[in-house]
This record gives sequence, structure tokens and C-alpha cells, in this order.
Amino acid sequence: MKIKFKLIRKTKKQKSFAQIRRHVKRYRRRRAMKRFMQKLGRPFRWLGRHLHWMRYLNPFHYLTRIDRYIIKKFIGTYIYSIILIISISIVFDINENLAKFTTNHAPLRAIVLDYYANFVPYFANLFSPLFVFIAVIFFTSKLAGNSEIIAMLASGLSFKRLMRPYFISAALIALLNYYLGSFVIPEGTVVRQNFEERYKNNKKITTAANVQLQVGHGIIAYLQQYDDNTKTGYGFSLDKFEKKKLVSHMTASVIHYDTISDSRYHWRAQNYKIRTLKGLREEIKTGSEIDTTIMMEPMDLVFFKGQQETFTSPELRAYISKQQERGSQNVVQYEVEYHKRIAMSFASFILTVIGASLSSRKRKGGMGLYLGIGLALSFAYILLQTISATFAINAGTPALLAEWIPNILYVFIAYFCWRQAPN
Repeated sequence: MKIKFKLIRKTKKQKSFAQIRRHVKRYRRRRAMKRFMQKLGRPFRWLGRHLHWMRYLNPFHYLTRIDRYIIKKFIGTYIYSIILIISISIVFDINENLAKFTTNHAPLRAIVLDYYANFVPYFANLFSPLFVFIAVIFFTSKLAGNSEIIAMLASGLSFKRLMRPYFISAALIALLNYYLGSFVIPEGTVVRQNFEERYKNNKKITTAANVQLQVGHGIIAYLQQYDDNTKTGYGFSLDKFEKKKLVSHMTASVIHYDTISDSRYHWRAQNYKIRTLKGLREEIKTGSEIDTTIMMEPMDLVFFKGQQETFTSPELRAYISKQQERGSQNVVQYEVEYHKRIAMSFASFILTVIGASLSSRKRKGGMGLYLGIGLALSFAYILLQTISATFAINAGTPALLAEWIPNILYVFIAYFCWRQAPN
């Protein structure tokens, strides 16, 4: 018995006139929009034909896929190492200071926003060379273990060319570290130190005794006692010399710094006495109160630990110049801080070369050996930097030389590792 199958063709449902009109309107709108976009794109197409040379100004034009891959690995591992190590540091810091926070009734908002929000960038920037070294060794050893570096070199890529994305990443990190350390972190350090003074019992030095400084050419100021909390000095005298001869002598029992004045260096002296010497004649002027301008500020009178870390780099440079003009010798730690910010930025390049050269060769045993060597060299660099800074402050070594000694020594190590690297 034959079975016949009959195909049933489905017919499309005919559209109504309303649907056709909507379809025609939609089609006309799309066609009008297409024409408008074509007209709008004419200037851009003209620019593309006549300004094609501008593509060479795009920095990504010079990056290949391998470069982007290595930069992504470098930056990602660097950020990951910062998050990992700083998280551990925060846990230990909380465990150490929890009793102080509870005893002094520190609010949670202040702990998070005033202390740890400034704690993290400060220590991340301080140990940035360590994080760079660990990141380079970690991901380069992984690339070498997966034979990726062997494949890159076998394809005709030289080791020198392979280092290009490393140097680009190191330059980005160095610029970021310098900007944060010079302009952003000092402002946060002020907030963090105020929190520590209030809730961790880290009291700042707020008084000074027998302060003498040169506030101008031939002008010597002296304070018997100064209290920074009230911005008040006691036993004040101001001597002015011309051609090594005393021409004016001013004394005041109390002197206040005007913090609400629009101008700087504005002081108010009480119970003052001014003696003006003109040859054999002498003029004396006394009074209960007088406003005067003296080229000194409270920061010139009181010094506390870590004060140089609260200055931005332009403020540091101006402060050092002002103190050197006055003949002050208490500027070494400020010079050390200023040069350290620059030297630590260049350390990213040196440690990147050492880390990439050490870990780019595939060996048995994995990356444990490279991580150990990297940690040892990183801690040795930080230790050497601390020792050289101590020599600058206590032994009279020039601050510029002291801060660049670790970089100079590690340049020779980097050159040796570079020569031993695969090519």
C-alpha cells in the first residue's frame, strides 16, 4: 500500500495598509538617517585622506599584540602584588593598633577615611620598587615556564626588543609613583599624622626653645620660647645689621602669629621696644602692641619627626632654598626626602631589567628560586637606601649622592644580568 504525502505550503499573512505605511515610513527614516550620516562623515573622510600621517602620533600604533600582552601582564601582576601585600600589612596594623583605637575612642569613619585611606597609598608608594621586582619576576617566570618567551625569541624577536613593553610599563609606574609621592601623598600624610597624634598617642613636638635664625639679609631673629599650639613666642628680639654694624634692635615680651591674615609673615608683638641707632644718636620707641612683618613662619621654628613627608616637591624645593639662604643647617633630611622621590622613580627601570633578565630563562624548579632572589635584592635595595640616608643625615654625605648610591650600585648589577640574559 502506497502512502502519499502532501506538502502543505504555509502562506504568509498579508499585511494591512496600516502596517505597510508604518514599514514605508520606517524605511524612509532609515534612508534619511543614512544620507545624513554620509554627509556628516564627509569632513572626517577628508581629514582621513589628508591627515593620515597623524596615525604615527598615536602611541598604540607602535605597540604590537605581544607588547600589549606583556604590558597587561606586568601592570596586572603589579596591582595584584600591591593588593596582596598591603592587605596583609593592614591586618597586622589593625592587630597592633586595635587597643589604641578603642582606648582613645577613634570613630570608624576616621579610622577608614583618615588613617587607612592614606596608609595604603603611602606604603604602596614607599615599597613600589619591591612590588615592581616581584611582579616582573613572577609573570616573566610564568611566561618562561610556559615556553612563551622561547617562542617569542624563536620567531626572530630579540631580547632587546622584548624589553620594550617592560620599559613602557616601568615608565608608567615611575611617573605614577613620582606624581603620587610629590603631590598627592604629602597631603594625605598630614591627615594621617593628625590622626596618629590624636588617637595613637604619637605626640608631635609643638614647642621650641632658644631659636635663632636669619630671616633676611643681615636680620637675625631670636625666640626664647615658642608654643606652636597657640602660635605664640616669648622673649623675642630682632636685630638688623648693615655693614656688620647694628642699626636696629627690637624686643617684645610676647609675639603672636596672625593665622587669619591675608598675607604671610604677619606677626603681632606686645610690649615692644624698638631702638634705632643712627651714629651716636639713638631713638627709642615703645608701645603695648604693634603689627609687623617678619620673614618667618611657625614651620620655621618647630620641627617634628616626618615633617618633610608633609611637603609637596615644590614646597620642599622652596623650603630648602629659603633655609639655605638663611644659613640653616637643618635641611639635610628635607634634601634627602626631595632626592629620594626622584631616585625611587628611576629604580623601577633598574629593577625591571634585573628581574626580567633573571627570570626570562626556563629552568627546572619553577619560579621559587627567582622569587627568593627577587625578594633578597629588593630588601637589600631598601636597606641600602635607608643606610645611605642615615649617612647623609648623620655623617655629612651629600643628600643627592646618598640617595643615588643604591641606584648606581644596582645599575652595575642590571648591566651584568643584561649581558647574561638570553639573546
